[in-house]
Amino acid sequence: MLVAVVILIASHFRVHAQEPPDSSAKLITRFPFTVLSGGVMVVRATLDSFPDSLNFILDTGSGGISLDSGVVDHYNLPVTPTDRMLRGIGSMRKISYVVNRTLRLPGVDVEHLDFHINDYNLLTSVYGVRVDGIIGFSFLRRYLVKINYDNNTIGVYAPGAVSYPKRGMLLNSTITGIPVFTATVADGQTSTSRFYFDTGAGLCLLMSQAFERDSAIFVPGKKVILTQAEGIGGKTPMRLSTVNRIRIGRYKFRKVPAHVFDDDFNVTSYPTLGGLIGNDLLRRFNLVLNYAKNEIHMSPNKHFRDAFDYSYTGLGIYLVDDKIVVEDVLKGSPGEKAGLQPGDVIIAVNNNINGNIQTYKNMLMEVGAKLKILILRDNVPLDLKLKVKSFR
Repeated sequence: MLVAVVILIASHFRVHAQEPPDSSAKLITRFPFTVLSGGVMVVRATLDSFPDSLNFILDTGSGGISLDSGVVDHYNLPVTPTDRMLRGIGSMRKISYVVNRTLRLPGVDVEHLDFHINDYNLLTSVYGVRVDGIIGFSFLRRYLVKINYDNNTIGVYAPGAVSYPKRGMLLNSTITGIPVFTATVADGQTSTSRFYFDTGAGLCLLMSQAFERDSAIFVPGKKVILTQAEGIGGKTPMRLSTVNRIRIGRYKFRKVPAHVFDDDFNVTSYPTLGGLIGNDLLRRFNLVLNYAKNEIHMSPNKHFRDAFDYSYTGLGIYLVDDKIVVEDVLKGSPGEKAGLQPGDVIIAVNNNINGNIQTYKNMLMEVGAKLKILILRDNVPLDLKLKVKSFR
């Protein structure tokens, strides 16, 4: 099981209310989004007057807005270097911008945006869908945004007074670039801490190693496996287990998958924060993101009781030159025991030859499934058998 984590910390701004005191939030537009593995949301948009439709991840874990370097090169956009630093999972580096651009979403043009530039080739290969950029704080601070996972739509409203759904709760949050909120994690010990609210992370819970160690979260002798995640800094090794309980306000989740990593660049701001809670958990709520009021409203949706993903194969599969390629096989994993090797090209899983990486990943998430995998190795076809294990 390998997951993609997107968290970009480029800037921090305090959000101030912009509407007159008695105005109501008015609907500007509503448009669909596509859900990728881990609950990550992708929306379609265009840039400036260019006609090409682009794919953007909607990410509360981004402290700005960004474009893929390939898009910048394709459009020959002028680049402005800076000395500002971008911190992400596994890396920290200086960033450059393309400035004063317009993002054209269905029904609304968002003007005067400064996009920082990043390379999203790895995320594209993870999801099998081209990732052209990430939409974060620079967009979300201007509007009231409603995310509905029951029908996969996003509503964009002019900031103003809003009546929240009666069902649900207002989250105790602070928004200074990336929303931060309080949650309780319990296993061997119970710890209440602050976490990033991160819709761009395709996992449930990510803790820094320092937080996990100092809080003694895991029961001694807890089953832990090695895995990895992909983010803006490339591939990052992690440990994976479960925590007995996560509580967000009055909502409790049991046996939640939990990742732990060595936060070399202090992305999770320990000890101020314990880590982040990602969209494989947050997608179980319909959301109202009201940055102007420093408020997030959450109401359970039809996914609230979805089973968590406990599958484990130890495989890292990616879309490379329109081929689904095994790039990583973790030692001792079910994938290694099945005989899979880096460089193998997956042709079919259980006679499914549609070549869709999301379809194959979904099949590899079925705990207990016995899969027949047809691969090409050195242009020779081979049939292998893999049993999907559980890390619980």
